[in-house]
Amino acid sequence: MIEIKKKSVIPVYGLMVVWVLYCVFLPLNEVWHFFILVGVGAVSYVILYAIFPNKTVSIEATEEPQRTGDKKIDTLIADGEKSIADMRGFSNAIFDDTVRQKANEIISITDKIFKKLLVEPAVYTQVKRFADFFLPTTVKLLDSYVRFSQSGVKGENITSTIERINTALDTTLISYRKFFDSLFETQALDIETDISVLDTMLKKEGLMESTFDSKS
Repeated sequence: MIEIKKKSVIPVYGLMVVWVLYCVFLPLNEVWHFFILVGVGAVSYVILYAIFPNKTVSIEATEEPQRTGDKKIDTLIADGEKSIADMRGFSNAIFDDTVRQKANEIISITDKIFKKLLVEPAVYTQVKRFADFFLPTTVKLLDSYVRFSQSGVKGENITSTIERINTALDTTLISYRKFFDSLFETQALDIETDISVLDTMLKKEGLMESTFDSKS
């Protein structure tokens, strides 16, 4: 949260009004008249400031989006964030709880995919292919679902299209889960290799059996 002080304009306007009224109704042909004018203005300003002081307003701090510094990766991430925002807008307009739940999970996985790219640029090629081919179609499906479901007409074409989109979202969700899992393939292989090396070292040193014996 960021606190911002907003100056009250009422004391200033009040001072101006007092000066105008003084000039209209009272004389200003002596020097001491001007001193009175300044004094009256100062008193009116202090009184009005006490009644209408400056206000402190708290606003939410806007976080700068995280970036890698690599132009092509950052551009892809920015495009992904826009698609996610579009899908969130469509999801909020879906009245069917089941369909909205599918859409929200797709959005959540998509967000995780681009966050994965943010910390692991090596998956750029995979995410780029996902963003070019799969993501635009998903956005279009959600857009079409909202437009058809809110058409206000229950015709055969509209109903069948809605059902087909609903079924397509099931397939899409499964595909998104598999794709996100595939981004961890290299890491999984590395960990498997580490485990295999550790296993070999333990056996070579004769520690594997003693380790299991201590647990039994």
